[in-house]
Amino acid sequence: MTTTVHGTQMPLSTDHRHPAAGPALPAHSQQLPIRRIVVGLSLTVLAAIHVLDLPGKFAETPYLAVAYIGLVVTALVIAERLFVVGSRRDFAAAAVLSVLVIAGFVVNRTVGMPGAMDDIGNWLEPLGLLSLLVEAFVVWQAAAALLTRTRH
Repeated sequence: MTTTVHGTQMPLSTDHRHPAAGPALPAHSQQLPIRRIVVGLSLTVLAAIHVLDLPGKFAETPYLAVAYIGLVVTALVIAERLFVVGSRRDFAAAAVLSVLVIAGFVVNRTVGMPGAMDDIGNWLEPLGLLSLLVEAFVVWQAAAALLTRTRH
């Protein structure tokens, strides 16, 4: 079967893109821009979670408030780079940042941090659980992007 597009007979297919768009990209090439967006948005959510928890940190442990600010700025810078550049380095930075935040959470909940012993054993705090979920998702998606880029 064929159809006429701009006066040209074209075969019908399931690919409904404009003929000038060129050949369809391989599946792995199409996944990469999606991963860039997903990881970038997840880092933005991670930053927002820590902004929500920030006011209490200034009163309790000012050095953690400063660390939160550094985390927020770093997450947003990496997100911006993912949106604009999306290099292997950006995905690696997203994964490393998330792993470091997970490690900080585990330390805070197990042995505590100087001046911040109140959260030991507080594994079910909602913002903390949400943060862990987002961080694990970032590590998973960033690792998948790095592995996809390595194989192809």
